[in-house]
Amino acid sequence: MIASAQKVFTHFMAQNSFSYSQSDWASDISAAKAIGIDGFGATERCSRQLRSREIVDAFAAAEAANFQLFFSFDMGYPWAQSDMISLVSSHASSPSMFRWNGAVLVSTFNGEDRGDPFWVSFKDSLASQNVAVSFAPAFIGFRDPNRSQELVNTFSSIDGFFNWWSWPADVAQDLTTDTDLAYKAAISSKSGPYIMAVSSWQFKELGGDQDWVEQSDTLWKYRWEQAIDDVKPDIVEIVTWNDYGESHYIADINPKVDLGTLAPNYVNGFEHGPWRIMAEYYISWFKNGSPPSINTDTVVFWYRAHPKAVTCSGGDRPRNSDFPADAIFAFSMLTSPATISLDVGSRHTEFNAGVGVAIGSIPFPSEDSQIPFIQIIRNGVSTKSIHGSTFITNACSYYNFNPWVGVLQ
Repeated sequence: MIASAQKVFTHFMAQNSFSYSQSDWASDISAAKAIGIDGFGATERCSRQLRSREIVDAFAAAEAANFQLFFSFDMGYPWAQSDMISLVSSHASSPSMFRWNGAVLVSTFNGEDRGDPFWVSFKDSLASQNVAVSFAPAFIGFRDPNRSQELVNTFSSIDGFFNWWSWPADVAQDLTTDTDLAYKAAISSKSGPYIMAVSSWQFKELGGDQDWVEQSDTLWKYRWEQAIDDVKPDIVEIVTWNDYGESHYIADINPKVDLGTLAPNYVNGFEHGPWRIMAEYYISWFKNGSPPSINTDTVVFWYRAHPKAVTCSGGDRPRNSDFPADAIFAFSMLTSPATISLDVGSRHTEFNAGVGVAIGSIPFPSEDSQIPFIQIIRNGVSTKSIHGSTFITNACSYYNFNPWVGVLQ
C-alpha cells in the first residue's frame, strides 16, 4: 500500500506472537481493523528471537484482510544489519507492506547509538535490491525539544521521525505537545512521516529498576485530543496493541501469550478492551476532521484495584506511586444530554454530560472492598446502569497500578 494521508497504526509486540497461529493474527487484525486501525507496526526484538513462521503468518493474515504492516526494530537488542535487511527485503513486495510515498516504511525503538553510517548503509543495501526505504525511527534519546535540529543535523539517514514519548516524564502533570511540535517542524522538509505516539497508560512491576508508573489517569483522552487539535501528525501510532508488561495494551488478553512470571500478577483479569471504543471514536475524528456521530449511549470507565498508599505483600512500590489519583474515571459518549451518576461505597457524585464526549471522576471510598456503580440518568430516570467487575480493596498481594477497564452500553 502506498500512502501519504493520515493513518493510524498500533505498536505490536511481535515477541508476543511466538505461540500464534495464523488465526490468532487474523483475530487481532480483525479487532484492530474494526475500530479503524490501518495496520501494525511490528516490533522485532532481535534476530536470535526471530521466528520466520510468525512473520509469514502475519503477512498472510494481513493480505487476506487488506491490512498493513511495517517493521519496527527494537535496537536495544543485538540486531545484525544483514538480518534486518533480509527481513525487510523478503516482505517488501507484499501488498500488505506499508509504504510512505512509494517507499517501504521502516521504524525502530532506539538505535541512535548505531550511528548515522549504520543507517545509511542499511538503506543503501536495500536500495541496491530495488527496495526504497522511508526511515522514521524512534530514537528515544531525542525527547528534549531543544535537540530537534540536532537530530536532523546528525542523522542524514532519517526521512521522518517517530516520537515514542507518549507519557509524562516522571512528573505529576499532563504531557505537553512541546516535543511533538518541535520534532515535527524539524523534519518538515524531509520526505517521510511524522509519527506521534498515543498511549493509554504506563505501569510495569517487573523488579529492580523495572518498577514504575507514570501519570496516566486521563491520558487516553487528552493525548488523542492533542493529536487531533494541536499536532496533526501524519501517522498516529497507538502504544500499544499488546505490550501487557507495560500495561498499555488495548487488545484483549490472549491466553496463549507467555507473560513470564511477574506480569501475570498485574495483567491477568485486568481487561482493557473497552478502551478500543474510545479509540474508534478518536480515530474517526483524526482521519475525517470532525467528531463522529454517536448512536449508542456509552460510558467507558476505569480504575485501579488498590489505593496507592496500600502496602502490598509482593513486589516493590513503583516509582511515582504517589502520582495517580485514587479515583474512578468515567468517559461518556452520549446521543443526547444526560447525567452520569457515579457511586462507590458511601461516595456519590454526578456530572452533566452533553451530546458527544465528556469525562468525570469520583474518589475512592473510605470503606474497604467496594465496587463502583455507574448510571446514565435522563429526566430523573436511570436508563442504563452497571457495576464494575473488580473490587477496590486494601488487600494487596502484589503492587498493581494497572487499571481495570469496563463499559456501560
